[in-house]
Amino acid sequence: MSRKKVVLTTDGACLGNPGPGGWAALLRYGDHEKMLSGGEADTTNNRMELSAVIHGLRTLKQPCDVRIVTDSRYVMNAFVEGWFKNWEKNGWRTADKKPVKNQDLWQELAAELHKHHVEWKWVKGHAGHDDNERVDVAARKAAERHGV
Repeated sequence: MSRKKVVLTTDGACLGNPGPGGWAALLRYGDHEKMLSGGEADTTNNRMELSAVIHGLRTLKQPCDVRIVTDSRYVMNAFVEGWFKNWEKNGWRTADKKPVKNQDLWQELAAELHKHHVEWKWVKGHAGHDDNERVDVAARKAAERHGV
């Protein structure tokens, strides 16, 4: 049986950094789509970028082939460039021996990624990619809701 092919487009936003933040994830499977969003009152942009991918993957009820579309090189490169494996190997320290920020979310994301076959695709933010623009708007709205 072949896996479902899903496209997950994600974005995070923060009003100030740190400050109120929001995330959004758009899942597409065939003709179906589902938009998710949420946020926190006091967070960072990077935490929201990570949260968007985590929440999107958590929504999937079975292992899938997932193309993750993001404008966050921070999130994508941790896996594509091997940073994540190095952090684990080095006791959650960066190459310059500092503690890895957002370790809790990196570990949650890795657990979700292991359930699926994942392909990463980077898109430039605010450059007219329709789904990226949609999740950007949804993430900013979520941040505004948490900034009240």
